Amino acid sequence: MATAGAPFGSPAPDMAVYVISVAAELTGLHPQTLRAYERMGLISPGRTPGGGRRYSHRDLELLREIADLTSAGIGIEGVRRILALDNQVTALRARNEELAAELAATREALRQAMAVAQSASSNKLPVLRGPDPGQALMVWRRTR
Repeated sequence: MATAGAPFGSPAPDMAVYVISVAAELTGLHPQTLRAYERMGLISPGRTPGGGRRYSHRDLELLREIADLTSAGIGIEGVRRILALDNQVTALRARNEELAAELAATREALRQAMAVAQSASSNKLPVLRGPDPGQALMVWRRTR
């Protein structure tokens, strides 16, 4: 079944469908390396009811990123820290987008409230201010 954002016939990015041999071939890593990364807590593939590993497209992307970092000479603890920081940046970006949307909605509500207040006060006479900040001159109109 296709999901939103995935072409028909393609699994969703988080759907665990690849067995370890296919995941190893697609990433260029040895199956034992995939098992080692799992033992180290760098990746958590899905499991079948029988216990077999199943990797998703996102898992494959993560495995490629880990392989790129380690081939650049970064140790496992460095990789772990980089992945944690990447996750933190992703979460902060999402929160920033939420806050920006909330701010835009608040500004719009304030704009609408000010427009209503201005239209309601258009029947009133203005308050004239004197030369001193504490002074005010109110103009009253007698109604019949």
